[in-house]
Amino acid sequence: MNFFNGADTPWRELGDGIRRKVVGHTPQLMSVIMEFDKGAVGTPHSHEIHDQIAYVVAGSFEAIIDGQIRVLKVGDAFIAPHFTSHGVTALEDKSRLLDQFSPVREDYLE
Repeated sequence: MNFFNGADTPWRELGDGIRRKVVGHTPQLMSVIMEFDKGAVGTPHSHEIHDQIAYVVAGSFEAIIDGQIRVLKVGDAFIAPHFTSHGVTALEDKSRLLDQFSPVREDYLE
Protein backbone atom coordinates (compact mmCIF):
# COMPACT_ATOMS: atom_id res chain seq x y z
CA MET A 1 0.00 0.00 0.00
CA ASN A 2 1.41 3.35 -1.04
CA PHE A 3 -1.00 5.56 0.91
CA PHE A 4 -2.40 5.69 4.45
CA ASN A 5 -5.86 7.12 5.14
CA GLY A 6 -6.17 7.72 8.87
CA ALA A 7 -9.94 8.23 8.78
CA ASP A 8 -10.44 4.78 7.22
CA THR A 9 -8.05 2.97 9.56
CA PRO A 10 -9.51 1.89 12.92
CA TRP A 11 -7.57 2.07 16.17
CA ARG A 12 -6.45 -1.26 17.61
CA GLU A 13 -7.19 -1.22 21.33
CA LEU A 14 -4.25 -2.55 23.35
CA GLY A 15 -5.78 -2.08 26.80
CA ASP A 16 -4.83 0.12 29.73
CA GLY A 17 -5.64 3.31 27.78
CA ILE A 18 -3.35 2.66 24.80
CA ARG A 19 -4.25 2.14 21.13
CA ARG A 20 -2.35 2.05 17.82
CA LYS A 21 -2.66 2.38 14.05
CA VAL A 22 -0.03 0.99 11.70
CA VAL A 23 0.61 3.79 9.19
CA GLY A 24 2.70 1.75 6.80
CA HIS A 25 5.68 -0.54 6.50
CA THR A 26 8.33 -2.10 4.35
CA PRO A 27 10.47 -5.07 5.41
CA GLN A 28 13.00 -2.66 6.97
CA LEU A 29 10.86 0.24 8.28
CA MET A 30 7.52 0.70 10.06
CA SER A 31 5.54 3.78 11.15
CA VAL A 32 2.92 3.46 13.89
CA ILE A 33 0.71 6.03 15.63
CA MET A 34 0.29 5.29 19.33
CA GLU A 35 -2.42 7.09 21.31
CA PHE A 36 -2.53 7.22 25.12
CA ASP A 37 -5.17 8.28 27.62
CA LYS A 38 -3.89 10.60 30.36
CA GLY A 39 -1.86 8.54 32.84
CA ALA A 40 -1.50 5.54 30.52
CA VAL A 41 1.90 3.90 30.84
CA GLY A 42 4.06 2.36 28.17
CA THR A 43 5.98 0.11 30.57
CA PRO A 44 9.77 0.39 30.23
CA HIS A 45 11.17 -2.33 27.99
CA SER A 46 13.81 -2.88 25.32
CA HIS A 47 13.93 -4.56 21.93
CA GLU A 48 16.44 -7.17 20.84
CA ILE A 49 16.48 -6.25 17.15
CA HIS A 50 14.34 -3.12 16.71
CA ASP A 51 15.66 0.42 16.73
CA GLN A 52 12.92 2.94 17.59
CA ILE A 53 12.40 6.67 17.23
CA ALA A 54 9.25 8.10 18.86
CA TYR A 55 8.13 11.60 17.83
CA VAL A 56 5.48 13.43 19.88
CA VAL A 57 2.66 14.58 17.58
CA ALA A 58 0.08 15.48 20.27
CA GLY A 59 0.00 16.00 24.03
CA SER A 60 3.02 15.31 26.21
CA PHE A 61 4.84 12.45 27.90
CA GLU A 62 7.23 11.74 30.69
CA ALA A 63 9.80 9.50 29.04
CA ILE A 64 12.46 7.34 30.64
CA ILE A 65 15.24 6.33 28.28
CA ASP A 66 18.17 4.32 29.58
CA GLY A 67 17.50 5.67 33.10
CA GLN A 68 17.16 9.33 32.07
CA ILE A 69 13.77 11.00 32.66
CA ARG A 70 12.53 13.90 30.55
CA VAL A 71 9.22 15.56 29.69
CA LEU A 72 8.60 15.49 25.93
CA LYS A 73 6.15 17.86 24.21
CA VAL A 74 4.91 18.20 20.63
CA GLY A 75 7.90 18.31 18.32
CA ASP A 76 10.19 16.38 20.69
CA ALA A 77 11.35 12.79 20.24
CA PHE A 78 13.30 10.01 21.85
CA ILE A 79 15.68 7.56 20.24
CA ALA A 80 15.96 4.00 21.56
CA PRO A 81 18.40 1.76 19.69
CA HIS A 82 17.92 -1.96 20.29
CA PHE A 83 18.76 -3.11 23.85
CA THR A 84 18.01 0.42 25.21
CA SER A 85 15.37 0.51 27.95
CA HIS A 86 12.55 2.99 27.20
CA GLY A 87 9.05 3.79 28.43
CA VAL A 88 6.54 6.64 28.67
CA THR A 89 3.67 7.96 30.75
CA ALA A 90 1.09 10.19 29.04
CA LEU A 91 0.65 13.54 30.77
CA GLU A 92 -2.42 14.58 28.73
CA ASP A 93 -5.43 12.81 27.27
CA LYS A 94 -5.02 11.65 23.66
CA SER A 95 -1.26 12.12 23.70
CA ARG A 96 0.21 10.61 20.52
CA LEU A 97 3.55 9.28 19.40
CA LEU A 98 4.58 8.53 15.84
CA ASP A 99 6.82 5.50 16.33
CA GLN A 100 9.34 4.46 13.70
CA PHE A 101 10.81 0.96 13.89
CA SER A 102 13.59 -0.72 11.96
CA PRO A 103 13.20 -3.46 10.95
CA VAL A 104 9.43 -3.92 10.71
CA ARG A 105 7.61 -5.13 13.84
CA GLU A 106 6.11 -8.37 12.57
CA ASP A 107 4.12 -8.75 15.82
CA TYR A 108 2.21 -5.53 14.95
CA LEU A 109 0.99 -7.10 11.69
CA GLU A 110 -0.80 -10.03 13.36
